[in-house]
Amino acid sequence: MAETQYLALLRGINVGGKNIIKMADLKACFEKMGFAEVATYIQSGNVLFSTNEKDKIRLINRIEKVLSDSFDYNSRIVLITHQHLKRIVEEAPPGFGQQKDTYRYDVIFLKEPLTTTEAMKSVTTKAGIDTAHQGHDVLYFSRLISKATQSHLTKIISLPVYQKMTIRNWNTTTTLLTLMDARAVN
Repeated sequence: MAETQYLALLRGINVGGKNIIKMADLKACFEKMGFAEVATYIQSGNVLFSTNEKDKIRLINRIEKVLSDSFDYNSRIVLITHQHLKRIVEEAPPGFGQQKDTYRYDVIFLKEPLTTTEAMKSVTTKAGIDTAHQGHDVLYFSRLISKATQSHLTKIISLPVYQKMTIRNWNTTTTLLTLMDARAVN
């Protein structure tokens, strides 16, 4: 059976001095779970790995339990296949990520079973500053850098629905895809 390449996006680690996890320890934990080709990218909890397991729900439950037990925190992850991440990047709204000097761009990844329709009901934007678009299990959010302090993105963090989201900036998202693409070639 061919291995599937996955990306685990961990929520709430190494933020504000809470849930501090060293990437070497995180990598070792994933390797101990028996996953292949484990690699981490930056401190925000992005783990690339491969496995024969195809059942995403089983994988999510297993990873969250092991992480919670190993690092003594309430682990929640968003799990994405290489193909899904490729689709997320390819289906970004026209022009998304292209005016880096004017806008900040983020991808809000949703934890199943949260849908983009449900998430959009909670995510507000400020006219002339923010834009939000629905994607395939993600929201694309951009905000004007010159008025970033007026952005509604920070309001998302205080909402109950935020517990089912994790945010990565566009640069991180596209870099993760580049890393996954390179691993797929080897």
